[in-house]
Amino acid sequence: MSEGNNEQKRGKVPIARKIHLKSLMLANAAKKLEKEKNERDIERNRVLKDTVPQLNTSSLSVQELQNMCKQFQQTIDGVDAERYDVEAKVSKNRNEIESLTQKVLDLKGKFKRPTLRRVRVSADEMLGALAETTYKTSLDLRSNLKSVKKEDEKEHKQAEVHDWRKNVEAMSGMEGRKKKFDSGAPPQ
Repeated sequence: MSEGNNEQKRGKVPIARKIHLKSLMLANAAKKLEKEKNERDIERNRVLKDTVPQLNTSSLSVQELQNMCKQFQQTIDGVDAERYDVEAKVSKNRNEIESLTQKVLDLKGKFKRPTLRRVRVSADEMLGALAETTYKTSLDLRSNLKSVKKEDEKEHKQAEVHDWRKNVEAMSGMEGRKKKFDSGAPPQ
């Protein structure tokens, strides 16, 4: 039992301690980022010294400076062309890889499922999304349906009763049957 109590005591870390540890971790991360940045700068300077020689432009004439600029421009154009070619190859390879992976998935019969996120939606919002409407619908749908249904039944019964009483004499005999046949109403 004493081991269980020790584990419980170790598990509880005061908020002040958590904040202190977090600030120490952030400070350590900031130091490492600064160190990485300095190392990258040193490496970049070293590579530039190795690849680009120092130029003494004070002793050169205008014509020599113009020739040097033209050479630099040609070099830049060549590098840009190479960069464009490499980017084109990379994008072509990437598209080919995607199409091949899609073919493999099709052959296996397994498809990638997108990662779904949980979204909290109220019942009104769900009904609105399902109905694709912007207004809020009430959840009391049964009472609305019943009231509409009762009104429709009353109107329907009144219309039948009214038509029946009006047409009793007109529908009697052979002429009435002929009228029903012509109007498309089923005989009674």
